[in-house]
Amino acid sequence: MKIPFYKYVSTREAHSNVSDVLDGEDINQVEELENEFVKYIGAKYALATSHGTSALHLAMLALDLKRGDKVVCSVNTHPSIPEVVRHFDAEPIFIDIDINTYNINLDNLETYLEDNQSKKLKAVIITHVGGQSVDLERIYSIAKIYDVKIVEDACEALGATYKGQKIGSLGADITCFDFSPHLKKNICNGGMLVTNNDEIIARARLLATHAIVKEDNALDYIYNVIDIGNDYSLSQLNAAYIRAQIQDQDKNIRRQQEIAKMYSDALSQTPHIKIPDMNNKEHPFSLYIVKIDKNRDSFAIELKNESIQTGLHYIPLHLLNYYKSKYNLRLNDFPIALKSFQQILSLPIYPSMEDKEVKFVIEKIKKIAKTRV
Repeated sequence: MKIPFYKYVSTREAHSNVSDVLDGEDINQVEELENEFVKYIGAKYALATSHGTSALHLAMLALDLKRGDKVVCSVNTHPSIPEVVRHFDAEPIFIDIDINTYNINLDNLETYLEDNQSKKLKAVIITHVGGQSVDLERIYSIAKIYDVKIVEDACEALGATYKGQKIGSLGADITCFDFSPHLKKNICNGGMLVTNNDEIIARARLLATHAIVKEDNALDYIYNVIDIGNDYSLSQLNAAYIRAQIQDQDKNIRRQQEIAKMYSDALSQTPHIKIPDMNNKEHPFSLYIVKIDKNRDSFAIELKNESIQTGLHYIPLHLLNYYKSKYNLRLNDFPIALKSFQQILSLPIYPSMEDKEVKFVIEKIKKIAKTRV
């Protein structure tokens, strides 16, 4: 039996939507996706983009990020987060993480904001690792106190909720989604920028198509350019496929939660394995992250030898050459992220994973754990 880290499933609805595009049906799949996404999330506006990173980059444009501005983020996130900041010659500021959720440590964040109040401090990007949200009420309160924008990186949080409301519908200035996130590559790419702010969506829509404007009654080929934008557009084919994915997302989350419970029930007493906290009933378990107390990499290699793929979320940014050298970061500058990085391992979890496959992974983990001293 071979267990991939992630496996997409193509539904009949996805095939039907894609066929409509290929057959030339008069359906604007991108507009349909945006309208359906607004209803699904409960937000005011949604703008589809070519992928999640382009949604983040467009978010920075919409916030008018400039050279020398500062944007705060977790040190435990995908490189796309500080990367979009650096493209504006702005400065990412890294904050250590919570030892249990792997999300940004809010105490550390608030301390930094208190000690570094400046007009150059533009925004805080909040990553929901594995789809598990931070304390959003506290985040929104912090944002008001220190007058910073909040951008939520919800690449693993599609359909996830906070106190019963879907992430993206709450108090963030912008929320960005990715339909093919890190290590969970889908057959298609796509992203979504979501906001309740009229000015932000107007600026994002303008800049998403090279800042081209046209007069209502002008010929189609007459246009003007009024700012510097780019092309962030999502293709009709990708939009068609993603529409079907959205329809199944709540069901998929319930299946992921079932798999997570199977893992936790079976592995809770396994030596050298620490399972995630199962008390948060809203955790969508887009990722199932365990801690291996002895030589995580050799454990992963042994699982690979058993035909089980695993993931890592994430290599802390201060360990990556570019950020380490650019900002003179030291190994122990973020001790919690460093310690977690040495132990964490993401196990396979996806909606189409069968019970027998979950049991196979459990069996092999227990077998390998027995060999540890």
